[in-house]
Amino acid sequence: MPLNFSTSRKPLTTFALAGLADIVLLLLIFFLLTSSFIPQFGIRVNLPRVEAGAPTQARYVTVVITEDGRFYVEQQQVAREDLLSTLRAVRGDRNTLVLRADRKATVDQFAYVASAAKALGMTILMATERADVSPRR
Repeated sequence: MPLNFSTSRKPLTTFALAGLADIVLLLLIFFLLTSSFIPQFGIRVNLPRVEAGAPTQARYVTVVITEDGRFYVEQQQVAREDLLSTLRAVRGDRNTLVLRADRKATVDQFAYVASAAKALGMTILMATERADVSPRR
């Protein structure tokens, strides 16, 4: 006895795109939230260029040395003699210091920041720009 699978209904030829649009929107939101964003710093310095760079940790203290030798900790200007106490105050549980020094900053200024970080037991990383990236103007 043969089975008859035929029906009197016509096959569904259209489908709603609302579900597909919801999925695309959710994927877009997911990728936007999980992509890494480049933080924009308010103090402009000309970073030295290198061939490769080390990734920085998400939790760090930022110290900037400008072309004219001013120090900034977390975008707040700090006198050189107050650098260690300011770092101690803003450090919290962060153990990495990222130094963003202008190309014209001196080795003396870099050594001063490095010694303050060492006194607090912090790891110091030097922020640079990749050599194949043109500077932002």
